[in-house]
Amino acid sequence: MNPLFNYLLKLADDALIFGQRLGELCGKGPYLEEDIALTNIALDYLGQSSYLFKYAAQVQQLGKTEDDLAFLRVEKDYLNCHLSELPNGDYAQTILKVYFFSVYLQLLYQGLMSSTDTHLAAIAEKSLKEVRYHYTHASTWIKMFATGTEESNQRLKNAVENLWEYTAGIFAETEGEQDLVRFDIVPDAKVLYEKWKTLVTNDFLEFGIEIPENSFMQKRSRTGYHTEYFGFILCELQYMQRTYPDCVW
Repeated sequence: MNPLFNYLLKLADDALIFGQRLGELCGKGPYLEEDIALTNIALDYLGQSSYLFKYAAQVQQLGKTEDDLAFLRVEKDYLNCHLSELPNGDYAQTILKVYFFSVYLQLLYQGLMSSTDTHLAAIAEKSLKEVRYHYTHASTWIKMFATGTEESNQRLKNAVENLWEYTAGIFAETEGEQDLVRFDIVPDAKVLYEKWKTLVTNDFLEFGIEIPENSFMQKRSRTGYHTEYFGFILCELQYMQRTYPDCVW
C-alpha cells in the first residue's frame, strides 16, 4: 500500500467521521447561533475530507473517485481515530471533542504547509484558516464552562474523564508514515503529540482544569479496529450511496 495514500485516508477519514458526528446536532444546538456555528464546523470538516479524498484517489490511481473512498469501503478499511467516533454526549463533551481535535489540526496543518508535497501543502494552507476558528470557538466555550456554574464545571470535568484516554490515538501512525516523515512530506506524529500535550496542558492550567492522573490510553486507533459506535455511523453515512449507486456530493 502506498504510504501517502494511507496517510491521506487517515486525515480524510478523521474529517469525514468528525463532520458526520457533528452533523447530527444540526437543528439541536442550545440556541440558534451555536447551532449554526457547529453546523459550519461540521461542513468545514466535510470540505476538508473532500479535498483529501480527491487527492487520495489521484494517488491511488485505480480510477476511483472521492465518493468511492468516502462511502464504499468496509469498516476495517477506515483509518480514522477513535475520538472522532465517540458520541457527541452533552454540550461540554461535544465542545471538548472539537477542542482536542482543533489543537491537533492546527499543529498538523502548520507542519503540512512546509511539506515537499505541494498539493498537500496547499490543502493544509486552506484548511488551517478554518481550524483556527474552530480552536477559538471551542476554547472560548471551555473557559466559560470551567469558570461558569458548578454544574458547567462538573460537566466539563466529566467530559475530560470520558475523552482523555482516546486522545493519544489521534497521533497513531499509519503503515509507512515514517517514510513520509524522512522525506519531509509530513510532520512526525510523535513530535506533534508532544506539542499537543504542551498546548493542552497550558490551556487547562488557564481554564483551571486538571489533566487526568491516569495515563492509560486506548490503543489500536487507525488500524481498522473501531469502537462499538462506528458501525452505526457507517450505516447512516453510506445509506444514500448504497441505495442510490453513483450519486455524488
